[in-house]
Amino acid sequence: MTSVKRRKLLGAAVLAIAAIGLSGAASAQPAPKVKFVTSEGDFVVEVYPDKAPKTVANFLQYVKDKHYDGTIFHRVISNFMVQGGGFDASYAQKPTRPPVAHEGQEALAKGGPKNVVGTLAMARTNDPNSASSQFFINVKDNDFLNPTIIPPGDPVPKFEFQGQTYTNVPRAQLVNASQLFGYTVFGRVVSGMDVVNKIKAVPTGAGGPFPTDVPKTPVLIKSAALVS
Repeated sequence: MTSVKRRKLLGAAVLAIAAIGLSGAASAQPAPKVKFVTSEGDFVVEVYPDKAPKTVANFLQYVKDKHYDGTIFHRVISNFMVQGGGFDASYAQKPTRPPVAHEGQEALAKGGPKNVVGTLAMARTNDPNSASSQFFINVKDNDFLNPTIIPPGDPVPKFEFQGQTYTNVPRAQLVNASQLFGYTVFGRVVSGMDVVNKIKAVPTGAGGPFPTDVPKTPVLIKSAALVS
């Protein structure tokens, strides 16, 4: 092969690689962002549909429906998290759509964030598939809330959980173990973390139907809206 032909082939290869790169850049979508305007100030979160698509779609639909407008942060624990999105200023629980399927393990397996400071996760009951509108923001690293990814195999040859090692565990036993689901992280605070820190520091006590952890002066979400 002549040097001229080599140069032409190399040039074509470079152009092809560049085209692939440009195509990838064009298809990559920025993470949607939501601005929360609260009585303590404003903060912005970004969410990750590539990691937890059903969870993000559920959250953004509540945002579009103005569900969060006029709700409060009804549970604030300064060394844990701040939680809101379910109750209005009179402590009346707002109606919700059916719960969203739990995606914590899948999101983590895709490289999604863990429950660390500033991340946004879905609140739920003891049923992993019970999350609806309520969310929380981690104000410390809460490793114990992280989902546990189940290794391949049936039985699973080796499995570690909370410092214990288990061997040859039937897969169905792990897949159905609610304590392994953890909490689905689907976004993080990208600006206004100082406001979240103000919220976590407010005095709390009893309020409405809750015996503890309720801000004595309500922390109101005035609005939550998508931002470009």
